[in-house]
Amino acid sequence: MNANDTKLNRFKPYLEKIDRELDRAVKTSIFNLEDLCRYSLLGEGKRLRPLLFVLSAQLCGYQKEDLYRLSILFELIHTGSLLHDDVLDNAEVRRKKPAARNVWGNPAAVLGGDYFYALATTLATESNNWNFLARLNHASTQMVEGQFLELAQTNNWQTSKEQYLDIIRFKTAELISAACACGALVAGAEDPLVEHLNQFGLYFGIAFQMMDDLLDYISSEEVFGKPVGNDLKEGKVTLPLIYTLERIDRVEAERIENLFKNQPTDPEEYSAIIEMVKGKNIIEKIQSEVRNYFLKSVQCLEPFPSGSVKEDLITLTNEMAQRTC
Repeated sequence: MNANDTKLNRFKPYLEKIDRELDRAVKTSIFNLEDLCRYSLLGEGKRLRPLLFVLSAQLCGYQKEDLYRLSILFELIHTGSLLHDDVLDNAEVRRKKPAARNVWGNPAAVLGGDYFYALATTLATESNNWNFLARLNHASTQMVEGQFLELAQTNNWQTSKEQYLDIIRFKTAELISAACACGALVAGAEDPLVEHLNQFGLYFGIAFQMMDDLLDYISSEEVFGKPVGNDLKEGKVTLPLIYTLERIDRVEAERIENLFKNQPTDPEEYSAIIEMVKGKNIIEKIQSEVRNYFLKSVQCLEPFPSGSVKEDLITLTNEMAQRTC
């Protein structure tokens, strides 16, 4: 999602303000650092987390001038985590262009991620809100814990759905949840409303990552912005593979497991698994689960009064349930 996405044209004014704040935030006298920051942060990118923060804050009546400046800290944390992830995963492509690690090298990519985290922390202190800072720090901690959970399950073909859900909740959903909860916190909303937006973001984030993991099997690199089948090549056992292994006999599952533990170089082996996912009603099953999680997220908005901001959140949720990239 970006300002050019015609389906989400109603969000263009929000996204333009977010991008202006991001542009201001990465200005530095260290020219090679600024180049890396601009390359990684500006241009392509969904801006989903800052947008959710802005909408959540406005839903709770917050309209102060610092709204958009505070919003970008969630994009800074997210992009910092992507820089680190790409180093860990030896990624080649990110957001339809070479990963930063392939342009500036792994050390610079790691430092760039650190810099984004430091910028986000500096911005967060401007909220002058202890609960805001505590919720943000909790999410950041859980993101790192989620990365460790994922590392522990790499190439573990016995990974359960419950373990998978723990990973995506920690790595992805917690930051999205924090963006929504922090929007309520900065607005001074009552605890029950903060919790409703917290849960809205949690369900939204789980659904978003489940769809992301499905698209890794069924989309194309041109649309998705990074190579498809990448999770499989990196030994990440996500829901499409978990469901596939449940539907084939044990001998075949063990053969595939042994093959992929030795990292096959034949592209046809990866294609065979992808086709297996597509042929066992797994796509439909995961899409149904994604819709159910998004529905749960919308239900969390029921205590809030009707209005344009609430409609925007519902529209955004519905569009994410149908996304193809």
